[in-house]
Amino acid sequence: MNLHEYQAKELMKKNGASIQEGIVATTPAEAVAAAEQMKTLYNSDWVVVKSQIHAGGRGKGKIAGTEQNGVALAKNHDKVREIATNLLGGTLVTIQTGPAGRVVNKVLIAQDVYYPGESDPKELYISILLDRGTGRNVFIYSTEGGMDIEEVAAHTPEKVHKEYVDPKVGLQDFQCRKMAFNLGLNGNAFKEMTKFIKAVYKTYINSDASMIEINPCLKTSDNKIIAVDGKISLDDNALYRHPDLLALRDLNEEDPTEVEASNAELNYVKLDGNVGCMVNGAGLAMATMDIIKLSGGEPANFLDVGGTANAERVEKAFRIILKDPHVKAILVNIFGGIVRCDRVAQGIVDAYKSIGNIPVPIIVRLQGTNAVEAKKLIDESGLKVLSAIQLKEAAEQVKVALA
Repeated sequence: MNLHEYQAKELMKKNGASIQEGIVATTPAEAVAAAEQMKTLYNSDWVVVKSQIHAGGRGKGKIAGTEQNGVALAKNHDKVREIATNLLGGTLVTIQTGPAGRVVNKVLIAQDVYYPGESDPKELYISILLDRGTGRNVFIYSTEGGMDIEEVAAHTPEKVHKEYVDPKVGLQDFQCRKMAFNLGLNGNAFKEMTKFIKAVYKTYINSDASMIEINPCLKTSDNKIIAVDGKISLDDNALYRHPDLLALRDLNEEDPTEVEASNAELNYVKLDGNVGCMVNGAGLAMATMDIIKLSGGEPANFLDVGGTANAERVEKAFRIILKDPHVKAILVNIFGGIVRCDRVAQGIVDAYKSIGNIPVPIIVRLQGTNAVEAKKLIDESGLKVLSAIQLKEAAEQVKVALA
């Protein structure tokens, strides 16, 4: 589950990190009122109006059909109203959203932190995530903040540093000092950075996050360290331990079909292909997608119905798959271990009859307990459903269906 910038920064703040303060607004009037509050707090008319969507590249992105960027500096309240009016309700297109873009429903009215002082502000990059290869959490950090870290890694890899955290002992003080040193900091900024890194790690562990990224992390002109932006992805499997974080979920930022599948307790991820997949088990799903590609098709989704593939679940899965207009065929691949294949087959027949006319070919491959009985049940149903026992046979039928 992804968090908005304002939610991510508030979560880091609760764990001790300094952030660029801001107030969320959903209308231009609220944006102006927020700017007035910011002036009272920070004695400046200047604020940054930042669109809140689950995608990066907002500063360079533009509202469709306009020249309005997703992040803009406003030097007075009239400008705040103008920018907020342009953003709210508009579709922001960035390098991460693709041409479809995302509708902006909220803006963050944030303090201007690039003020003059004893030294120049410096944008840094800090992130933490799990390195599955080593089984350790790793900080990835760089002096080149404000840029795509992939570009930095490609052209100046020496500027990207990594610091692995031993899960047995956790983050150590010497590691925080090492990171602050590699970021070229000294004096008060050095001390502030060590505190900031500890707060980021605390946020990561306490929230069961899968990734935290701060880009930019700013060394201000008076040598403070603050999060100007923040992205946090939470581990869905751990959300049962964090009902307060689950309450931050913004369904407007998620694919409606994926939300529907989640409510039905189906594991579903929409893809860009033309063959719908219905399987039981993540490993079987990956193998099914491979066989679809080998057959000349492209997977339209990942859908795991789990171990209870009854008629109701199967029907719901069919309805979700059929919402994708690009689907030209559906491959059902079920291994009957815990669940009996003949029961799954009956569920498919019942679901087909309940839905009515299904406009695309359905290929059903059932293997395992009572697979032969299941094939017979489907073959004798009189429905336009093709059955198979071998995966290769199912793949050939997919190829024919797409021809």
